[in-house]
Amino acid sequence: MSKPQSPLILPWNDINPVIAADAFVAPSATIVGDTHIGAKASIWFNVVLRGDVNHIRIGERTNIQDGTVVHVSSKDHPTIIGADVLIGHMAMIHACTLEDGCFVGMSATVMDGAIVERGAMIAAGALVPPGKRVKAGQMWAGTPAKFVRDVKPEEAASFPDQIQRYVDLGQTYRQLVSAS
Repeated sequence: MSKPQSPLILPWNDINPVIAADAFVAPSATIVGDTHIGAKASIWFNVVLRGDVNHIRIGERTNIQDGTVVHVSSKDHPTIIGADVLIGHMAMIHACTLEDGCFVGMSATVMDGAIVERGAMIAAGALVPPGKRVKAGQMWAGTPAKFVRDVKPEEAASFPDQIQRYVDLGQTYRQLVSAS
């Protein structure tokens, strides 16, 4: 078996990314500049985290799935992603705040200055416009995204299991990559 490539990790203005020793970063991920990744987080294949003109902070056990782009806005808005956040494939997270335990669906976009509060859900394909606040426990969908309903108790109850599943999967991949 051939040795897998390493992620592309680049400093920006002499600031290096900081990655927890037990985080999984896929070999094809790109991480730039003032970006911090918390313990047991998983950064999947072809994810780009570009902390060049502001900073990115990613909390513990957060999962950023394949093809997602996370960027910032110069001076005005960093990107802050809390702990235990689930971000689906191909999402665009730009200069916003995702509080602990929220969920962003596949191909969703969250724009500058938006805040997704704890336990809120953004549906797949939704576009959260700049400056919007998605309240805790709400589900928003559509383009532009709007409140559609409260998160169902069974959905909220499934979050810890989903988070743990990605922590475990990330750790398995981490061991696989380091053994190669």
